[in-house]
Amino acid sequence: MKNTPITHVHVDSGAKMGNFAGFNMPISYSSVNEEHLNVRQHVSLFDVSHMGEIFLKGPDALANAQMLTSNDVSKLSPGKAQYSTMLNEHGGIIDDLLVYMLADDEFMFVVNGANLETDWQWILDHRTGDCQLHNRTENIGLIAVQGPKAIELVQHLVKSDVSDIKYYTFRKDNVAGIEDVIISATGYTGSGGFELYCKSADTESLWNNLILAGEEFNAFPAGLAARNTLRLEMGFCLHGNDITQETNPLEAGLGWIVKFNKDFIGKDALQKIKEKGLDRKLCGFEMMDRAIGRQGYPVCDADHNEIGVVTSGSFAPSLNKNIGLAYLPIELSKGEHEIFIKIRNKFAPAKTTSLPFYKV
Repeated sequence: MKNTPITHVHVDSGAKMGNFAGFNMPISYSSVNEEHLNVRQHVSLFDVSHMGEIFLKGPDALANAQMLTSNDVSKLSPGKAQYSTMLNEHGGIIDDLLVYMLADDEFMFVVNGANLETDWQWILDHRTGDCQLHNRTENIGLIAVQGPKAIELVQHLVKSDVSDIKYYTFRKDNVAGIEDVIISATGYTGSGGFELYCKSADTESLWNNLILAGEEFNAFPAGLAARNTLRLEMGFCLHGNDITQETNPLEAGLGWIVKFNKDFIGKDALQKIKEKGLDRKLCGFEMMDRAIGRQGYPVCDADHNEIGVVTSGSFAPSLNKNIGLAYLPIELSKGEHEIFIKIRNKFAPAKTTSLPFYKV
């Protein structure tokens, strides 16, 4: 397994470690429920340095970013970011990612760590014109500071006002004496906050300064298990579970980041899918008893006919109920419908519900 720049800090702190995307990552520090609720109520720190950073630079960087992603990169200006997908020719989701416009001729793609090698090769294979590519993942550390007190905590370490860094915007600044930290108002929890990109060599210093300054804000480190329950409560997709190369953004509820007014790889396939109409859609569901629907469990109707499959499922600490996501027939995507999750040889009752589960 690979290490992040601060894997040793997590080990020394007694975190429960595990393999995620080929990295030795902290799964939890205390109880998942405690870590989850601390993000919702206060602020917590996540080491997400396993994420990949790919840079596109040159006169044709914009044209490449446009063709490689489904959202409209031309709407960005330096200091702004957008959520997007990178698709194959069939409209399947190779990855979901953040696109940062660093300058008129430079972009940073932040991709899922598990997909880094696939994404890098795809981008290399489809590069056109004058566009330099750099994979700087090993040179960058990434710490997510998430929760309602995140602005206060980060402000404690930055001289300039960070409250004016609005959602999906970013800037470089000095944080705790560390230069050139990208402060990005983004996250994967639904509770607000920042993601801080720094040089890998500065990651430990940044982490320690955040921990120290965070004492008065009830800031604690958290692991990937809590990050997963937080994102699920928001209905955020996880690549490898809810979205894959066999699913498309329209059925995954990501049509809002598909812009048909520009060219991109997968556009023709998606247009045909749109014209034909969707057969299924990613839906939220709540369990009616104490059972939990896990990834891969069949979803059935009242007659126990299989009608779909669970992609994600967990206990939701903020809601005190068990929730999940599943691909279901399109007619079940609106309103409330009774369904059953097949768990071994039993059929656990559930109902469909609108997303997000957790209303901010």
